[in-house]
Amino acid sequence: MAKKNKKQKTDVEVEPQLNADNVDTDDSHNKKKLKKKKKKKIPTVSIAVPASIIDNVPTLELATRLAGQIARAATIFRINEVVVFDNKSNPDNDSVLDNSDDESGAAFLMRILQYLETPQYLRRALFPMHNSLRFVGLLPPLDAPHHLRKHEWGPYREGVTVKERDSNSGATLVDVGLVKNVIVDQIFEPGRRVTVAMGTNRNLDSDLPRQVVSSSKPREGGAYWGYQVRYAHNIGSVFKDCAYKGGYDFIIGTSEHGQIIKSSDLEIPSFRHLLIAFGGLAGLEESIEEDDNLKGKNAQDVFNLYLNTCPHQGSRTIRTEEAIFISLQYFQEPIGRALQG
Repeated sequence: MAKKNKKQKTDVEVEPQLNADNVDTDDSHNKKKLKKKKKKKIPTVSIAVPASIIDNVPTLELATRLAGQIARAATIFRINEVVVFDNKSNPDNDSVLDNSDDESGAAFLMRILQYLETPQYLRRALFPMHNSLRFVGLLPPLDAPHHLRKHEWGPYREGVTVKERDSNSGATLVDVGLVKNVIVDQIFEPGRRVTVAMGTNRNLDSDLPRQVVSSSKPREGGAYWGYQVRYAHNIGSVFKDCAYKGGYDFIIGTSEHGQIIKSSDLEIPSFRHLLIAFGGLAGLEESIEEDDNLKGKNAQDVFNLYLNTCPHQGSRTIRTEEAIFISLQYFQEPIGRALQG
């Protein structure tokens, strides 16, 4: 979840074929060196968070505030993926997220994280009313770059496909949070979240369709575009079921029992997909012990690095939501050096 080579130029030059007599016709003149663009590969940073931190919270309001702190930390530090993990031996057959009011800690945490990551103008369409969302109005907004206001124009906007079709062409219409829905160049079922390339034409009355692109496209230009949320039934599943091709190539665990290294001295190798894991009340050691596939292993066997990011702590315990803020700040410079190197 094998260290990759650092990011390189993505443009590959292809030599055009010349005429046998090498005559400089208009066509051969126009056929300069062609550039074949490969998909730009952008490094990602993921965090793994135990669902058990929700189970230890006495009220729904406090649990909502805790989830909001994690969402804020993920956004502030530009995290690309949040993995919520349980300590179960086997995965459940049923979906983790259901519509029952009495849902598990993992389902609750995932619901709040996904809700907050979604731009405000899309939430009503994508999230039906649910008891777990009762106190989300108390939370501070993430104010992420993809949470654009109605008066703002950006190269990309998140949107949701609507039932109505364009009266002239029958094309799919997408609500992107502006005064009018936009036409897109593909046919989609209603209720689907999409990323729309808005282009430079700000005329919303135009019949010119906008393009639906991958949600990773804005990141290719350097923008932070929110985080994905994934469920893992145990710590081993966090690594094994990685959503990225090739898995995580560098994995870091955090614990008060970990190695103490100054942030300025920490060397993280060049990576494609980095994962930073956090433990619950009993730490990552308990999660490893309760995973049948990892039994008998210690944390140093499971992680490439096992670190104490807050040595000499004054409190006996550091709460997971506090550890996330502390650790992500600690990793800022080492990650920056790894990406530049």
